[in-house]
Amino acid sequence: MNRAAIAVNRFGLGARADEAAPIDAKKWLLAQFDQYQALTPAWQNQPKTASLIADYADQLKQMRNADEDAKKSAKRMFLREVKDEYQLAVKARAESALNTQTPFVEHLVHFWANHFAVSIEKRGVADFAGAFELEAIRPFILGNFKDMLFAVEKHPAMLIYLDQTKSIGAQSMAARHGAERQPDKKRGLNENLAREIMELHTLGARSGYTQTDVTEFARALTGWSIAGIGNDKNSTKNNTVEANGFAFRPTLHEPGSFNIMGRNYSQTGRAQAEAVLADLASSAATAKHIATKLARHFVSDNPPDNLVDKLTKVFLQTGGNLSQVYRALIDAPESWQPAPAKFKTPWEWVISSLRGLGKQNLDNVNIAQIMNQLGQPTWKPGSPAGFDDIADTWAAPNALLRRIELAQRLVAPYGDKLDARTLGDKLLMGAISQQTQTAIARSESATTGLALLLVSPEFLRR
Repeated sequence: MNRAAIAVNRFGLGARADEAAPIDAKKWLLAQFDQYQALTPAWQNQPKTASLIADYADQLKQMRNADEDAKKSAKRMFLREVKDEYQLAVKARAESALNTQTPFVEHLVHFWANHFAVSIEKRGVADFAGAFELEAIRPFILGNFKDMLFAVEKHPAMLIYLDQTKSIGAQSMAARHGAERQPDKKRGLNENLAREIMELHTLGARSGYTQTDVTEFARALTGWSIAGIGNDKNSTKNNTVEANGFAFRPTLHEPGSFNIMGRNYSQTGRAQAEAVLADLASSAATAKHIATKLARHFVSDNPPDNLVDKLTKVFLQTGGNLSQVYRALIDAPESWQPAPAKFKTPWEWVISSLRGLGKQNLDNVNIAQIMNQLGQPTWKPGSPAGFDDIADTWAAPNALLRRIELAQRLVAPYGDKLDARTLGDKLLMGAISQQTQTAIARSESATTGLALLLVSPEFLRR
């Protein structure tokens, strides 16, 4: 791969036939920082969290007040609406990627959305998954890591996904009153959000924290909830509500000071967990964890230690300034090795294929269904760790067979419109092998040649 191909296909989302290759690869990447739009045309009609919460709460209220037959009917209708909204959000995500003028930054959106993974498998998350990416990821992609961290952990999608709305401090006012009214009902702490913040979102596994630290952090997080949904939903007195639906509920909060990783946090209310988050965001362990994941995603499944060290150093020196970390990634010689070391995930492959074919809208394509078929359903990873982005996960023979079958469907409308040999040179920018050129030349039809291009070793990697 030459430098233009690396910029477009490794850092970006894949070449488009109607766009010229960048003359200065680094300059092209860096210029995108000033051109990026968080709210692209594709996302503009997507509902915001505040309206989704209002609709969600209204639907729940209707179902609670309905008789059994009406309740079943309302539930079916609600689930259909949620499915439709989810598919429209996935379509918006994909169309934004197809039409973006800032493909490197758009690629970073996908990276961070996977780093801070939520899953529609959890009931309630599907309604908010698109809004989560739109509101908690996209606006913060070029800013400070701490700001994105705060936005993510306060978003209803994350709070629902990791059961934070169910967490109640054992000595909180709500727990004491609940025990008096219903002594047999269990109420208590939920550690999911605290654990995943430390293990996945910030410090990383085996970075020195203990189970006691997780428990203490979970206590500090009690009270973090959603306006109109979850525990204590009927009590609004003294609640702090933000525009995105986040609510701090004092009656759920565990009183007292907490010691987390050797540091005492004596703040009161919501400020207590915010102080912990701020310290986690600036930790050296967090810097190394983020640096490692960025290097692994963009450069190599086994990133060089010296590259990780460079990115870690910049993260710490700039206080988590993500734009500066990306600049360091672009400046590093390790990022420009010509061998295509990264195997495309299903999402990366589909987007680069559609971009290569010149697709701009998906009115006749169910992209959510396609991602299900390829084994990487959007916003539905198997765990809070998100999807893997290493070759061992995606390069199995059966996975490749699914790509071959899909490639044939994708190229069907283009057989008499595109020449695979010309398109291959344009998209791969000179990195197409003689073997692939020969296979395309010998293909039985123009459509088959296009499909062969999309599943060629050169196109499958970046």
